[in-house]
Amino acid sequence: MSVQLKPEVGGQDHTRGNKKAQLEIVEYGDFQCPACGDAEPLLEEMMDQFNAVLSLTFRNFPLKDAHEFAYGAALAAEAAGKQGKYWEMHDLLFSNQDRLDELHLISLAEKIGLDTAVFEQDLRSRDTVEKIEADFESGARSGVNGTPTFFVNGTRFDGGAADLYQIIKENATID
Repeated sequence: MSVQLKPEVGGQDHTRGNKKAQLEIVEYGDFQCPACGDAEPLLEEMMDQFNAVLSLTFRNFPLKDAHEFAYGAALAAEAAGKQGKYWEMHDLLFSNQDRLDELHLISLAEKIGLDTAVFEQDLRSRDTVEKIEADFESGARSGVNGTPTFFVNGTRFDGGAADLYQIIKENATID
């Protein structure tokens, strides 16, 4: 029996690519997770090659017990999103997985041109925390128990990013 995504992708999500894509990928990820970091270049390559037919949504699933800075990194991505720079921060967090303490998060915010005073406030805001908790809860309801976990068109994909990339290469039709 296939496991379905709950809830479907909506306005609360961070999505890049074609919003009306034939292939909608949702990743539940943890910014400090080595496997998520390893998957990131493959996801970037997929987005570059198949941008016309693909969308990618990232939902926070910080594994706090395994990765001490994962939750703070998720807060940083959401705080950056409030200033319109979610994906810029997302990418920097993955390329700086070894430096995700708060001091470095603030320097990353500076690097992408955020108002750091607002960023620091947003790191601690109730709605930022609630967004991460909602993502995590949706992952739990969708059967996520590790990262990265992928869903394709609402159904859980039981494989890694390399498997996903291969299937998309074989099945994506680009007009």
